[in-house]
Amino acid sequence: MRYSAARLNTNTSSLIVIIGLLFMVLTWPVWRWLWQEWLGNQYYSHGLLIPVVSAFLIVQRVRNDPTFVWRNGQNNPLSLALLALSMLAFLYTLNTKAYYLSAFAMLFMLASLVWIAGGWSALRKLAFPILYLGFMAPLPFVEKSTLPLAMFTGVCSTGLVQLLGLQVHIVGNAVTLPNADLVIGAQCSGINSLIALTALTTLSAYLVQGPFWRRALLILSAIPLALLGNIMRVSSLLFVARSYGAESAFTFYHDYSGALFFVAALILLYALALLLRCTTLRVDVI
Repeated sequence: MRYSAARLNTNTSSLIVIIGLLFMVLTWPVWRWLWQEWLGNQYYSHGLLIPVVSAFLIVQRVRNDPTFVWRNGQNNPLSLALLALSMLAFLYTLNTKAYYLSAFAMLFMLASLVWIAGGWSALRKLAFPILYLGFMAPLPFVEKSTLPLAMFTGVCSTGLVQLLGLQVHIVGNAVTLPNADLVIGAQCSGINSLIALTALTTLSAYLVQGPFWRRALLILSAIPLALLGNIMRVSSLLFVARSYGAESAFTFYHDYSGALFFVAALILLYALALLLRCTTLRVDVI
C-alpha cells in the first residue's frame, strides 16, 4: 500500500508509534550511555544537538518533499536480513559493553525498520538524517588522537611565531618562551573544533544545492579550516603569553579564544560556500 507523506492512516501511524517505542525501550541503555558521554566528554558536548537536528531533518523531508511516499506491506528479504544482523550486532556489542559500536548498530536497526515499514523509497530519502546520528556517538580513538594533534599544532604554531620574530623553542609539546614555559596539551589539540566543524559542514552540504563534488569539497574543507583555526589560535596565545604572561594567556584568553576562532572558521566556510556556489537551500529538505 502507498500513502502520501502528509496522509498516513491511523493504522500506519499507530504502527510507527509502536515500533518507535519498542526501539527506544530496546536501545535505552545506549541512549543512557550517550547522555552521560555528552555531559562528561568535552569532545562530544555537541552530541546533544545531533538527535534534535536529525529529527528536524526527517520532519522537514516528510513535510516538504512532494515525492516522499510511505509504503508498507512490501517487506523486502534484504530489509529483514539487515534488521536481524543489526539486532544481533547490537545485542552482542551491548553485552560486551562496546557502547560506541552498539550506537552504530542501532543506526542500522533504525534504517532497517524504516525500510520495512516505509519501503526503499522512504529509506533512501531519510538515509542522511539517520546516518547523521553517527556524529552523536563518541569514538574511542578521538581522545588518543589529541596528543599527536597537539604536537602538530605546537610545531606549526611555534614555526609561525618564529617567522613573525618571536623567540620561542619547542621540544615535544613543551614550549619555552623568554618569560614562560608552556605545555600544549589536549585542550589545544583542536579536536573539538574539528569534530564540530565536520558535523556542521556535512549538514551544510546536505542542505544546499550543487554538484556532488562541490558539496564533498565543502565537507572536506572542515579539516584544513579546523587545523588552520587552531594553529592561529595557539600562535596568538603564544604572543599573549609573551606579552602579558602565561597566567593571562591560560586563564582569560585560552577560555574565550576558542569560540572566537571557531566563528572565524565559520566565516571562512561561508566564503568557500560562496566560491563553490553552494548557497541555495534545497526546498525538499528544509
